Amino acid sequence: MTVIDTAPLAGAGASAPTLVHLSGDIDIFTTARLRRRLINALDHSTDLLVLDLSQVTFCGAGGLGVLVGVQGRARTRGITLALTGVPPRVARLLRITGLDRRLPVMA
Repeated sequence: MTVIDTAPLAGAGASAPTLVHLSGDIDIFTTARLRRRLINALDHSTDLLVLDLSQVTFCGAGGLGVLVGVQGRARTRGITLALTGVPPRVARLLRITGLDRRLPVMA
């Protein structure tokens, strides 16, 4: 798993979303690092933190746990966490687990 960048969108003001691009596998070997990086992203985020998953090749149960945990931390800070570019395999996993109703997905 690689975090490609963490930055407000181009021309961003205080209310513009912060976009984080993820790539590769989100598995048992990468979840701890991902959790740390996403919590750090929360420290520098605007009101909306968007995770771009378009380059994610695999997401295991631990990865889902990280997303849910970071979403909880985001809520306590008044930040909305949303997903975009969700690959079909990950979308299916979100549907099967019911997390598609908990983690908002943007087009």
